[in-house]
Amino acid sequence: MKKSPAVFLDRDGVINHNIYYKDTDEWEAPRVPSDLVLIDKSLDGMKKLQKEGFLLFIVSNQSSYAKGKTTLQNLKAIHLQLMTLIVEEKISITDTFYCYHHPKGAVPSLSHFCKCRKPSPYFLFLAEKLYPIDLKHSYMIGDRDTDLLCAKQAGVCPIGIQPDHPLTKKNQKTSQSSIKDLLLASIHISYLKNACVKKSN
Repeated sequence: MKKSPAVFLDRDGVINHNIYYKDTDEWEAPRVPSDLVLIDKSLDGMKKLQKEGFLLFIVSNQSSYAKGKTTLQNLKAIHLQLMTLIVEEKISITDTFYCYHHPKGAVPSLSHFCKCRKPSPYFLFLAEKLYPIDLKHSYMIGDRDTDLLCAKQAGVCPIGIQPDHPLTKKNQKTSQSSIKDLLLASIHISYLKNACVKKSN
């Protein structure tokens, strides 16, 4: 079976905006569906990657429920809303992988160290087992250090993008990148892919 390259996408800060919540003084993943706001041109970036022949995956830590900040129903509703917006643009997401755990959570069943929370590469290796993916020619786009480390540990090329929010004392572990957003990241990946093809020829 022919294997295809993939692009693994972090979600919050890459596809949709992080939201500032006063109760924690942090920029976080949206807690309710009404807080879901797409980042400008993020879907255009996904379209470009799809046109280039990449399989698209979403890999995201979603610990808000484990921390007692929202409900699991809200997290599922946010996911469904996001997928509706993506499908409307004729973008195909091969699979989505969410880690709901957090080592310092408030929900006992999810409050422990797990094997799937980034920077663990667990979900990338799982995707490789489930789908015909060529990891050596794949990429991961993220706005945090944990995304980039996850990519490196899986042997895929890490592409960092700038955070979509001002830095605070609690939001320092962000990517130090000159790439502004997902659309520009997709253009960069297209360049890298074509350069590799020309080199191999």
